[in-house]
Amino acid sequence: MIIYVSAGNSDDKLSQYLWAHFTSEIEASLEEHGKLHGAWFSRPDSEFQNACWCVEFDNPGEASYCHGFLTGLRDTYRQDSIAWTRVEETEFI
Repeated sequence: MIIYVSAGNSDDKLSQYLWAHFTSEIEASLEEHGKLHGAWFSRPDSEFQNACWCVEFDNPGEASYCHGFLTGLRDTYRQDSIAWTRVEETEFI
């Protein structure tokens, strides 16, 4: 199962310090429970802070646990959402 996890701080609710901790906690959870394939962040000169990770889960239980953990993390950091996008089909061309 391939999942893309995305988070942003466009509303500036998080200071740079908190944004760094928020994204570090997301990435640590993804690495602990799945296989992290990549991490992307907005440009340092961008007006908006955004991040996206691609992670593969071999075990649906690990994915479910991680989903729940991220939901709690979203609440802890007072964020409106974290996007959890499941890839339904991949086509190699």
